[in-house]
Order: sequence, then C-alpha cells, then structure tokens
Amino acid sequence: MSRPEPRTREQFMHFRVMPTRWIDNDVYLHVNNVVYYSFFDTAVNQYLIEQGVLDIERSNIIGLVVETKCNYFTPVTFPDLVHAGLRVEKLGNSSVRYGIGLFRNNDVSTAAQGHFVHVYVDRATRKAAAIPTDMRAALERILV
Repeated sequence: MSRPEPRTREQFMHFRVMPTRWIDNDVYLHVNNVVYYSFFDTAVNQYLIEQGVLDIERSNIIGLVVETKCNYFTPVTFPDLVHAGLRVEKLGNSSVRYGIGLFRNNDVSTAAQGHFVHVYVDRATRKAAAIPTDMRAALERILV
C-alpha cells in the first residue's frame, strides 16, 4: 500500500482555523488520532452552515458519514492552531467526498490529510436524497 504525499495549502479551496485544546493531547504528548476526525467534521459542517445550506435542527436533508480516512505525517500538539483546508473531490447526486488537509500552525504541508464522505438523506426517512440546488452550488465552489 502506497502512502500519499502531504498536500500543500494551494490544493485547498477553503480554510477554517481551529485551536487545539489541552484535553486533545494524549499520553504520547500529541493530539490523539480521534480528534483529527473531529476537525474533519467541524470543517465540513461549519462550511455548510456558513454557506447557509445546513440548518442543523431543521434541514430536511442531512449528511450521514459513510466513510472516512486519515493519513498522519507530522504530530499536532496543544497549543497549536489547526488550519483545516477543505475541498470537494467528488460530487454525486446524493453524495459528496470532501478532501480535508490539516495544517499545523503556519506549516506549508499537511500534518494530516484525508477524506470524509457524506451521503445525503431525508431527515425523516433516512433514504438517499438528491443534494439540493443551493447546497450543490456551495459544494461546486470548492470542487477541484
């Protein structure tokens, strides 16, 4: 299995800065691997909220995570700032694959990177649903 090369900031379309917290460090004195997935989730959902296409409490269509992956390159620790780069790598009828790169402070290359796949479903029935036009437009703005 080949390991991907770290990406650079220029390869991402949108950024969100998030501070690490004291509690994020583990016994090995770096941010625990599960926290990286929290950064992924926050970057994706904050983008959708900022774009006005996700209302956590009332949207008829919601995204369910069906796949995630993360490759780690450089440790992140408290009190680093994480710059989460976001892009859309694949946009389907009811699914989207987000690419996320996590940059430590002002580093040029990713400390970690991966992807996050949402399948959009009707909130009530949990059946796959087409991505609404306004959400699709927001996703197309960061499509690579």
